[in-house]
Amino acid sequence: MAELLPWLIVAALIIGIGKGGFPVAAALAVPFLALVMNPVQAAALVLPVLIVADCAALWLYRRHYSRRNLAILLPAMILGLVIATLIVPNASEPLLLAFTGCAGLWTVWRQWFVSSPVATRNAGVASGAFWGIVSGITSFLTHSGAPATQAYLLPQRLPKLMLTGTMAITFAIVNFAKIPSYNALGFFDGLNWPLAAGLAGVGILGALLGRLLVGMPEPLYMRIIEVLLLALSLILIFKAALGFAGA
Repeated sequence: MAELLPWLIVAALIIGIGKGGFPVAAALAVPFLALVMNPVQAAALVLPVLIVADCAALWLYRRHYSRRNLAILLPAMILGLVIATLIVPNASEPLLLAFTGCAGLWTVWRQWFVSSPVATRNAGVASGAFWGIVSGITSFLTHSGAPATQAYLLPQRLPKLMLTGTMAITFAIVNFAKIPSYNALGFFDGLNWPLAAGLAGVGILGALLGRLLVGMPEPLYMRIIEVLLLALSLILIFKAALGFAGA
């Protein structure tokens, strides 16, 4: 595991920055680690880091969130976790990765290439339920629920602090809700807990750094989120292609 330590530290820092202000960044951690270790092992190792960073994010954004979006997204995402728990032994990870990546690409395309200005959308129950379920399933398997959640939230053009806070609170609750299922499915068996604790400390530092970066101008902030979303989506599709090819 020592040879993986630089990779793990970078992943923990990415998670912290994501929780501190760039929600999509945190979802890069598992695909990043999956380049050098088993994805299930990566997901299990990352979850404690996510939860500790979530606690920092909850404190940082405790006053900035959308109540309506939380009320719509959270039940749907919890349902997605239940579905994932039931299907995970037979789930096709490449298919889920591809679906998640395509959702992210669709979101970026809509934000960048729609010729006429798109009216701000309200927090719709039907669309929130759909994307929430998708986000819950993909978050359970690869901690990559951000693209689906962004597909629902970005068209609402929420203020940047409200967007970040809503994402932070949503995924904090969802990540805590993963613990019983992860434990029941044996994801934590053999986990190096001292290493996870050390990485959690790196995650807290990253969260503080991410909160400082949120102070940048809003157009630049949104463009960075969209670029990160594009990068994550391409990584997920590439990993899905490798999986379909049997690599």
